[in-house]
Amino acid sequence: MIIKTLDIKNFRNYDHLKLELNDNLNIIYGKNGQGKTNLLESIYILGFTNSHRSFTSDNLIKSEKEKAIIKGKLIKDISYNLEIDLTKTKKQVKIDDKIITKLNDYIEKMNVIIFSSEDLDLIKGSPNERRKYFNLELTQLSINYYSAINDFNKLLKLRNEYLKNLSMNIPIDLNYFHILTDYLINKSIFIYQMRNKFVEKLNKVCPPIFEQIAGIKGFNIKYNPSINIETFDKEEIKKAMEEAYNNHLEKEIHLKTTLYGPHRDDFTFNIDSSNLREFGSQGQQKMAVIALKLSEIEIFKDFKKTSPIILLDDVFSDLDNQKKNNLLNHIDNDMQVIITTTDLDSIDKKLLSKAKLIHIENGQILEKEV
Repeated sequence: MIIKTLDIKNFRNYDHLKLELNDNLNIIYGKNGQGKTNLLESIYILGFTNSHRSFTSDNLIKSEKEKAIIKGKLIKDISYNLEIDLTKTKKQVKIDDKIITKLNDYIEKMNVIIFSSEDLDLIKGSPNERRKYFNLELTQLSINYYSAINDFNKLLKLRNEYLKNLSMNIPIDLNYFHILTDYLINKSIFIYQMRNKFVEKLNKVCPPIFEQIAGIKGFNIKYNPSINIETFDKEEIKKAMEEAYNNHLEKEIHLKTTLYGPHRDDFTFNIDSSNLREFGSQGQQKMAVIALKLSEIEIFKDFKKTSPIILLDDVFSDLDNQKKNNLLNHIDNDMQVIITTTDLDSIDKKLLSKAKLIHIENGQILEKEV
């Protein structure tokens, strides 16, 4: 799949920009703070409907403007005209000018994998950052996962409200509370199984890639559920969750929150048994994230039978020439790749000769070269 054209209005530092992209390699270059990352972010939002950098639309809309618009022509099996309209209070998505009310009908159209500086938070950040990341990637792979995680979050919110009422001795319908808990467990089973399968696939693809780009063996990703399970069998998960909720209900009432479930899980990135968050260098952490993303490309191609769109946001800045080449060797010529950089000299001349070059300054295209 490729994005053929991009049209953005009142987004970040852009008033209005229309851009036609190369089917393969595109390089966006310019000094820091000119809008290169914002351009990649707009493509990411066009696919996901959410930013990987901001939780609110306020930061996405250009100052003193009421609305931002992102449009793009996606070519997959057929072409789609995608559009996202953002206001400070509302988000509207369209396909071929038709308003889409179910986000999962929109999200399934476009797959994007982004490499950015924020990705280091996957390893150095909180468990919530890692859960958010794995949820987003699984959502792209499975619309059923998207539905399950949304349903789970709604049920979790309701259960937590009941726990708060119980803590304040406000009468509640205990039968409904237990039914709610059963529904939460049923949604959790699917989420646990999908996360486990995804990590298993990553651990088949990721270690050899990490070894090739970093020169280190033993890389692995570990899934750490908040409940005690080993086989991820449906009945085992159900039993473990029921025991956790039954044995710790008083504690949950006291703390007014649900203490067990997918919302409390974590993932660790390791070399052998050493957690890279605690024992890895920044270079090793960056290589781990790059290996993870490269692994996802292979999984997406296998699962979706098409290549995702690859966004590389200034990933070359801290890499030596060997690591740059190792990274690029894993990106096929049949994929659309969009790279940002401050320095064209940091990119191999052979790649430059194949790329569409886009020079950005203060939210404007200065020149276009092919």
